[in-house]
Amino acid sequence: MSLPTFAELMARIDDARPRIPVVAAGGDDATVLSALGEAARRGWVAPIVTGNRQRIEQVAGECGVDLAPFRVIDSDAPAEAAVAAIRAGEAAALMKGQIDTPALMRAVLHRETGLRTEHVVGQIVLTEIPRDQRVFLVTDTGITIQPTLDQKRDLLRSLLDRARRLSGDLDAAPRIAIMAASEKVNPAMPETEDAAALAEEAKTGVFGPCAVEGPLSFDLAYASEAGERKKLAGGVIGAAEGMLFPNLSSANLTIKAIMYTADCAFGGQLCGTSAPVVFMSRADSTETRLRSLAFTLSTLPTGD
Repeated sequence: MSLPTFAELMARIDDARPRIPVVAAGGDDATVLSALGEAARRGWVAPIVTGNRQRIEQVAGECGVDLAPFRVIDSDAPAEAAVAAIRAGEAAALMKGQIDTPALMRAVLHRETGLRTEHVVGQIVLTEIPRDQRVFLVTDTGITIQPTLDQKRDLLRSLLDRARRLSGDLDAAPRIAIMAASEKVNPAMPETEDAAALAEEAKTGVFGPCAVEGPLSFDLAYASEAGERKKLAGGVIGAAEGMLFPNLSSANLTIKAIMYTADCAFGGQLCGTSAPVVFMSRADSTETRLRSLAFTLSTLPTGD
């Protein structure tokens, strides 16, 4: 299987025009309003924003966004208001707007009023590097600091689910690399033992159709020539469609290094929540927010 490019994802949604109600927590930001305005124009979303109404209207005026298609929820607690809209059935997906991550996650993870499930919450980033014609998923880049083996198991299931939904085939067999600094199992590096354990489990079929290999270093997961030079072979080497990193630090450092040094495109979402959450940085551009929306809308549950 292969993952679609962002251009292909956007073309799909342009054709479908699903008009999914999406609520942004913290709407007083030009990139948030511009992205939602463009998505509404293209028929992707019915936009809702939370926050200070006066400030939202001021920012919209400054950046030339028509608020006519928007519903504005005036609130001094934008994260809680956005989560409440999800729980009330007024929106199908939440988008991180002009709000810091801890404030949003407090509302999302609240035991009584949030979007908790029995699954591990993590951030999955879809990355496209046109130069190498590579599109792949990376997790967990932003939430679970040091996942246990059980938590990695759950993150792997989420990674497989997103890869299959992106491919358009829920029976597809994604190629997943369980990442480590070395491809050799070493008791001094427990993450290599976890990687080997997950790869062995995948062979039993417990995760459904997939090819899971590990431990693999980034060069092996990304570039087939690395495998040739190291005289290593495998279906995932040079062809990983998903990369599960051993901890937040390694995943976050890797994805940010790619973002700031490569000609690439990316978008992010959370997994493990009861409703989809479009999730990247407050510093993101309008284009990145649109890509994150496209990624998230393309992986919405469909009742299957």
